[in-house]
Amino acid sequence: MVSRLARQNPPMQSVRLLDPESGLDGVIAIHSTELGPGAGGCRFWDYPDLEAAFDDACRLAEGMSYKNALAGLPFGGAKAVLRRPSGTFDRAALFRAFGRAVAELDGLYVTAEDVGTSVADMREVSTMTRHVAGLEIMGDQAGGDPSPWTALGVFESMRTAARLTLGAELSDLTVAVQGTGNVGASLCRQLADAGARLIIADIDPRRRNALGAVLNATVVDVEEIMAVEADVFAPCALGGALTAQSVAGMKARLVCGAANNQLARPEVADLMLERGIAYAPDYVVNAGGIISVSAEYLGEDRASVAARVDQIGPRVGEILDLARREGRSAAWVADEIAERTIAAANRQAA
Repeated sequence: MVSRLARQNPPMQSVRLLDPESGLDGVIAIHSTELGPGAGGCRFWDYPDLEAAFDDACRLAEGMSYKNALAGLPFGGAKAVLRRPSGTFDRAALFRAFGRAVAELDGLYVTAEDVGTSVADMREVSTMTRHVAGLEIMGDQAGGDPSPWTALGVFESMRTAARLTLGAELSDLTVAVQGTGNVGASLCRQLADAGARLIIADIDPRRRNALGAVLNATVVDVEEIMAVEADVFAPCALGGALTAQSVAGMKARLVCGAANNQLARPEVADLMLERGIAYAPDYVVNAGGIISVSAEYLGEDRASVAARVDQIGPRVGEILDLARREGRSAAWVADEIAERTIAAANRQAA
């Protein structure tokens, strides 16, 4: 069996998104539908060209296949990536155009928020298609911004991983958090409430400084955050933070964060293992958001979301324990479990 760490699988389907009138420019990548419709958020970012956007969509869609499989959700993996227009544009019109593209897939892809998008954006999408989640909360039903659920899953994963790999409670540890957006900021607040000491960095100094003042956190530049004196490093920005160079200079002994595709290269997982740095696989840790999106789309309530998010920490613990007993990176162990889950669905459908 070949792990996704060893190669990037091409998407089973990609859809070019282009609507010059609204400024829509991007791609939907659908990686798998073995477990159900491809589900994954819509990212809105300053990509330099379409090739960069397409590559990111493929990586993210593949990660969603594994994330949904390990979370036990009835969905495959997909992702939408949109390029932010360089000039002025009508944001509502752009997302309505995106909604029309989702509608044309007739349920093959279910979208929601991701980096750069919001509940308001998904509301515009919902005027064109029903295959969208991350809308306003109605009563006890699941819904709304999924980022708090993502942050909660990361927090519980970190607490479990710290106990297993460092033999310590979060109140005894210093956590370096890279990225203080919606998920990163929510995670920082939970960590501060738990008594952890915080070091934070963000590409937006004003956002970083404001949060640092409220939480009494040490603030540093983005270039410094991975090499600071800390027990835990939490990547909560864009992917690719874990490189051979950054791992070589890392003081933290545990990596556990919300970012997708944290490993810049497959071999970085083994480099961390060689250096004695425990790694909680990103797509296991950050599944809280898609759990919320899934429940909303399926018409479930918030209690069902909470119950599934509660399972993230123990799942991370099981993977880390198995990895320790086998002397392997938890990244490989998680991939193999996800692949077996997807393969079993294939056999059942055959």
